[in-house]
Amino acid sequence: MTGNHGNSSITRRRALAVTGGTVAAGGLAVTGYQSAFADTTGTTEATATASATATDACMTLLSSVTEGPYYLDGALVRKDITEGKSGVPLTLRLTVVDATDGCTPVKGAAVEIWHCDAWGYYSGYTTANPGGSAPAESEDGSTANDATYLRGYQIANANGVVKFETIFPGWYTPRTCHIHVKVHTGGEKEDGTYEGGKVNYTGQLFFDDTVAEEIFALEPYSRHSGSYTTLDNDMVYDGGGASSGLLTLKAVHKADPSKGYKGSLSLAVDPDAENTGAGSGGGGTPPSGGPTGAPPSDAPSESASASAAASS
Repeated sequence: MTGNHGNSSITRRRALAVTGGTVAAGGLAVTGYQSAFADTTGTTEATATASATATDACMTLLSSVTEGPYYLDGALVRKDITEGKSGVPLTLRLTVVDATDGCTPVKGAAVEIWHCDAWGYYSGYTTANPGGSAPAESEDGSTANDATYLRGYQIANANGVVKFETIFPGWYTPRTCHIHVKVHTGGEKEDGTYEGGKVNYTGQLFFDDTVAEEIFALEPYSRHSGSYTTLDNDMVYDGGGASSGLLTLKAVHKADPSKGYKGSLSLAVDPDAENTGAGSGGGGTPPSGGPTGAPPSDAPSESASASAAASS
């Protein structure tokens, strides 16, 4: 079953996720919006209640899920991963905490994210058909590197926090709107990327259906026609709210969603664990026409990553 763009109903759980109230699902407590973005203020932002922080209550260890079919090695260490890709701005703030040690911050953890563009295309796999009817990836007019856009790492500060500047992802069949995430520890930044160490957690971040419907009615998203999969019908999202990766979202300007959103979530991981990226959830096969074997030959190499990092 796919989304109904005319349905404006919203559950209490999802209302909390959208408005930034404290969410507790499956034992995982997520900070309110003001706590998560204490360093940002603005007269256009609505006030939200902040009643919990990551140190107030320890979170349930997040369950890893599949990394999906579009992962590439060699992502760059950088805050802004857009490379000029058009879309509604999204500031993503993630906090990595140790679920085995009272939810203390995991300083130095490397958080890696990757996601599709506004029409459902992933860098490195730009010939894959996102389903429905979408313009060719090359028609967006950007100068983005087809092997690196909308992929990147950030290294957690002393509070376990990383922040990314990106765009709200689009969708592709048969998945709901999502961002992929990995948490690494034990490695170090080298030649513009992150090398060594191990992966502690592989997961996905999700968006409330009501917000997604609002975004997908805007340009350039609206040029991708068809029906997207809702949260309740997604093959990976299991309905657990924040503990399953549902982001807390806040519009920068509540009367104009095109101005962007800020999303936050705390990631409770076991820094001693090692994850292969083959967690639960099918993740889906690449859409029709998508690659099913090794990454394409123009996937970012270490030398290419270093060059791109130097120019970013």
